[in-house]
Amino acid sequence: MTLARAVDPSGATSEDRALYRRASGELAKGVAVISAVHGGRDHASTIIDYLSVSYDPPTMVASLYGLSRIAEAVEEAGEWALSVLAADQRWIADRLGSQGAPLIALLDQIPHHRREEGAPALIDGALAHFELRSMAMHAAATHALVVGEVTWMEMPSAGAGRPLIRYRSGYGGMN
Repeated sequence: MTLARAVDPSGATSEDRALYRRASGELAKGVAVISAVHGGRDHASTIIDYLSVSYDPPTMVASLYGLSRIAEAVEEAGEWALSVLAADQRWIADRLGSQGAPLIALLDQIPHHRREEGAPALIDGALAHFELRSMAMHAAATHALVVGEVTWMEMPSAGAGRPLIRYRSGYGGMN
């Protein structure tokens, strides 16, 4: 049975929101960790809504909950990193994706490194790392879309691993 309905963007009903959440949860998405250093502390969070928007110059967008600590940290720091997680890093996604994760010692139990002192954390074992400088931040409903130009990148596990994906509201890996 097909579920379809027209949605009035200015007044979506609770049924509209529930159907949208269900339908958008059917999309397979890569899982990453976004990180920034703000106020002398590491901030990091699991995200699934990010994408490449241009190859020339290399540019990405990440969607962050607008009232979150990570959104504030990314906005204030102006520089951030994205580590694309491998299938065996689900525990990292769970830890950094949980509500109310402690800010103090957030990354103490997660293997990570920095390209240089003061730079945002890069998750060890990730399939790819990107460091970005914010170009713009746009409000979009309850979220903030941060556009960043890539200033450095690497693929430490090139071809060596499978990505962690989110599909049907759960985690998995590609076969």
